[in-house]
Amino acid sequence: MLLIISGPSGSGKGTVTKKLMPEKGFALSISVTTREKRPGEIDNVDYFFRTPEEFHKLRDSDGLLEHATFSGNFYGTPLSYVTQKIQEGRTVVLEIDVAGALQVKEKYPEAVLVFLMPPTFGVLRNRLVGRGTEDMDEIERRFRRAREEVAMLPKYDYLIINDIVDSAVDEINLIVSAEKLKPRRSQEKINHFHDNINDKGEIVC
Repeated sequence: MLLIISGPSGSGKGTVTKKLMPEKGFALSISVTTREKRPGEIDNVDYFFRTPEEFHKLRDSDGLLEHATFSGNFYGTPLSYVTQKIQEGRTVVLEIDVAGALQVKEKYPEAVLVFLMPPTFGVLRNRLVGRGTEDMDEIERRFRRAREEVAMLPKYDYLIINDIVDSAVDEINLIVSAEKLKPRRSQEKINHFHDNINDKGEIVC
């Protein structure tokens, strides 16, 4: 399945996402981007690095689940990569903002949307200040944006309060386990069940 994790800046999305282990069936989505490769980054591992022309061709052919522009560079989620990993039986995790998540949901209704947030807005503000990576104007901008994002909660399937990281990870694992038990995700098992009955309604095995 495709699992989308959203939440305000400071909610701990990155920390939680990194703790979802491949051995439990998770695969992190890789974005395609037009920005320059940074030292140490590897193409097809950190990002799919593409030219603007290649990006636009992919976008115009509906090859992206969502796309956005940041600092003059294009970013997007390639549909082919997501589809490939799902066909391999993986749960693809996409960490993305609310606007992008709702874009994906329109194109891929089967996506499961999880919203991650701290216990209170006070905790969120303390986390933003404690990071020491933004000035107060930027912190206030992110805080206002957080209130807008929280207003979109009704469009999500699940809410996780990220107070303790390991507990949040455990809850995501539970969500995935529950989703896998839904009949719409178990057509192969349903077909196997019916295969035991012939056209006369007799049990054949």
